[in-house]
Amino acid sequence: MPRRSSGSPPGKADGAEIRFAEVTRATRADFEELFEQPGAPKYCWCMAWRHSSREHVRNAEKKRMMMGLIEAGTPVGIVAEVDGKPVGWCSVAPRETYRRLSKLQDDSETGVWSIVCFYVPRALRGGGLAAALLDAAIDHAFDRGARVIEAYPVDQAAPSYRFMGFRDMFLVRGFHEIGTAGSRRHVMRLER
Repeated sequence: MPRRSSGSPPGKADGAEIRFAEVTRATRADFEELFEQPGAPKYCWCMAWRHSSREHVRNAEKKRMMMGLIEAGTPVGIVAEVDGKPVGWCSVAPRETYRRLSKLQDDSETGVWSIVCFYVPRALRGGGLAAALLDAAIDHAFDRGARVIEAYPVDQAAPSYRFMGFRDMFLVRGFHEIGTAGSRRHVMRLER
């Protein structure tokens, strides 16, 4: 069932409500609509960290691979909607559905969900939508049985990997750092 959040992204009428929905066969049209918008990451289709991703794959093939995961019932993430229109995305799923995300990863560990990507259209950035997506992603993962949520955010000044979120946003929600992945990404965890 979709979660709701009070508050409204910039450019929306006061009292607008953000709804969050898991991307499934039934809701994938919203995900497609969001990723087909101008400026959206249709070059990626959020396949960069997925097992089935290969280098030098065309955009249409990435979309086909993502739609295949959704059709197979593989968890891929959540979309945010305002007034029935998709306005944001967070990739949150069991860690084993992604390729290796850090050298610290213990593949024998179970019940770990990972948050690897956010997409908020440029016009809506800075209004709290990414934070609302993070809150909804945390609820989503724990509601579906996650024991631990892992994320890989960067510092605000990082020149790359910004789509993975910013470290401070995770710290405020109780995530703690357990190490780094590469030179920019912090490996952070939240347990309940």
